[in-house]
Amino acid sequence: MGLVGLIVGYGLATAVPSPSAPLGGGPAQVAPTNNNQPPPPPPLAEDVPPVDASDHVRGDIDALVSVIEYSDFECPFCSRVHPTLKQLLDEYDGKINWVYRHFPLSFHQNAMPTAIASECVAELGGNDAFWTFADAIFGSQGDWDYDKHVKNAGVDVAAFRICFDAKKYQADVQAEMDAGSAAGVSGTPGNFVLNNKTGKAVSVSGAQPLENFKKAIDQMLEN
Repeated sequence: MGLVGLIVGYGLATAVPSPSAPLGGGPAQVAPTNNNQPPPPPPLAEDVPPVDASDHVRGDIDALVSVIEYSDFECPFCSRVHPTLKQLLDEYDGKINWVYRHFPLSFHQNAMPTAIASECVAELGGNDAFWTFADAIFGSQGDWDYDKHVKNAGVDVAAFRICFDAKKYQADVQAEMDAGSAAGVSGTPGNFVLNNKTGKAVSVSGAQPLENFKKAIDQMLEN
């Protein structure tokens, strides 16, 4: 966690600058564009953990392709990409799903607590409650009134507090972050597009525009 990173557009950044929050903070920088050449294909990714029952999945769980997001609830770039991923689900209509995994950065003081809170919400209210909570956090980023968001997600606040105060899921969140690091995530949002049948994956890291995700998804639908 002590690495000093630069905020850059990963993966397809040569086409459109797409910032992400790096592990160690640092000044904002973006890669230059070259409008005279087509963007390169998204880079292949290795060691991306397969989607399983422990994941938070939005959309058809049996979809051929998953867009896996390693995310931080306090990251402004994660908030920026959130509606893009929602739009992708609508446009691909059952062909893809969206998987949320935790990657709370150490310099975001609310990131780890909110990740733990979201897991308590999931335990008590299920998958739909998790996504309702996540939408609320990204929709009002900076409002860390967990009790309000938990109640709106249909979860009992008293039961949530017992889980949250015990930091019940801190080790699980850290394990997910470690797995993301092993797969090459170095900032947030760290995104992969995975073909669940073949196991092939490509990286589309950062708050990429819709078209860059679509290019990666179309590639994985064919592989």
